[in-house]
Order: sequence, then C-alpha cells, then structure tokens
Amino acid sequence: MLEHCTLCPRQCGANRTAGQTGFCGADDKLRIGLASLHHWEEPCLSGTRGAGTIFFCHCSLGCIYCQNHNISGQSASECGILTDSSGLADTFLSLQARGAHNIDLVTPTHYAAHLIEAIPLARTRGLTIPIIYNCGGYERVETLRMLDGLIDIYLPDLKYYSSYYSERYSHAADYFDVVCAAVNEMVRQVGAPQFNADGMMTHGVIIRHLMLPGLNGDTTQVLRAIASHWGSEQVLVSLMRQFTPCTDLSDFPELARRVTDEEYTAACDQMTRLGLAGWTQDAESVSESFIPHFDGTGVAGACSAEPDIT
Repeated sequence: MLEHCTLCPRQCGANRTAGQTGFCGADDKLRIGLASLHHWEEPCLSGTRGAGTIFFCHCSLGCIYCQNHNISGQSASECGILTDSSGLADTFLSLQARGAHNIDLVTPTHYAAHLIEAIPLARTRGLTIPIIYNCGGYERVETLRMLDGLIDIYLPDLKYYSSYYSERYSHAADYFDVVCAAVNEMVRQVGAPQFNADGMMTHGVIIRHLMLPGLNGDTTQVLRAIASHWGSEQVLVSLMRQFTPCTDLSDFPELARRVTDEEYTAACDQMTRLGLAGWTQDAESVSESFIPHFDGTGVAGACSAEPDIT
C-alpha cells in the first residue's frame, strides 16, 4: 500500500517506502504528535474521563487555517515521535489504562495501512474500548472498506458545500462529493448512533461542521445536505464555532476574524429548523488555549527503526 500510495483521494502514488512524500508529507514511518486524554470532544465521546486522543502528524487535506498546523504540514517531519504498529497498539492500551472512554484517532487517513495492523494487535492485547476515526471527511471509499469492522465511531468533517471554498481553503475542489460518498460508507459500516447506559457513544457517525467567518450561506447548504442525505436517524451533527485565526492568513483576509455570535446563532436556528440532532458550542470554545501542545507525550514504542509496513 505504501509503495504506490493511493490511501487518500489525491492518489498521488508516492513510494513512501523509498522516502517519497506526497501531498500529505508523510513517508512510511508512523509519526505521532501527542497521545493524551482529551476533554474537549463531543460530550458522548469525552465523558468524564476524556477521549484517548492520538494526534497523528501530517494531513492529506491541508486546510490553510488548520489549528494543528504545527504537526499537519510538510514541516511535521520535524515534530512528534516515531513509533511502529506495535508501539501504536501499546499506546492504545496505555490510554485505556488511564481511563479513556475510547481511542480517538485524529487525522489518521494517511496511516490507514498502519491501523489495519495496529488495531487487531491491540485487541489481542486487551483493548476493549471503541475506536473513533476522527478525520477531515476527505476519504477514499476503498480505504474505508479496509477498515470495515475495525472502526466503531466515525467522526468526519463536512467543511464545505461549495467547490470554490474547498479549493481555495483546502486544495480540494471535489471535496463535497468525496465526503458524501465517504459518509455513505461510514454509515453502512457502523449504522445508526448507539449509546451505552452512561450515555457514551459506542457506534455511529457524527458529522462535524466548523463554521468559517462570512460563509453562512455555505453552512446553510452543508446543513441542508446533511438533512437530505442522512437526517438525524442516521447521523448526528456537531456545529462548531471554534475557528480561531492562528496561521498566516494574509492572503485570505476574509478569514482573519472569528465567527460572530449573530452568524453562529443563525446557523443554530437553521440546524433546529432542519430537525438535525447533535451539539452546538459555547462561546468559550473560541480560544487558542484549546489547542494542545504537540510534544510527543504519551506515545509508546518510540523508535527510529525501519517501518513494519510495506
């Protein structure tokens, strides 16, 4: 899979085993920025003890406003900790031992080849909590099918309806159509949302939409699309207002501000009118203090050895 990589929709064909890097910037080594208990996911994921969140370095989407830009871009090769599939499995188990409600895989797309080894390995070693695939939504259906039976909860973004915005801000003009196909596959795999007696999600799909300043019309189209494609019986929605300018946006001055209360309230009203169930955010979520410090903490099996995936 990594000798001619087509894991993400860009299908760049990079020979990652030879050290080549494609759009995402990752070679064949598994690099993690942080593994920790995270208390700021949706309530049914964070619970009282936190989600066992693993922030992977690099990204196949490349949003120009990414709050995790320190570990998501090409320079991410200088960040984080290297490990292998066995070390990743042990990281899962370490988070479970610390009380995590689940394992939350953040930006995992380009490491899908590693995950299909690490997750079964962790299960044989005693992992019992759900696995969350927390992604930008820009996924190949063929790659998702390799994960069928390994993932319990899908947490994709649906960032844009307009191809103009998805190209301008995430270099992916085909974003909306790709995400719709991906979410269809996610719903097929894990079904309607399910919860345990404590209110923690055990299976299902939550679609996140991060509002961007001035894009209320696009947000309306996204919410309408979710309602018409899936509705609240098949997916839940997390409407996010936490956009914080934290990168150089001098070429995108329209994004150099936060979402206003009026913009967010209008979107919340639209979500209600469409009958979509899920979550909204308080104003306190708009802060750079919610961005983790990516220092490689919590990663098991740190190494600089040759990778175990070919």
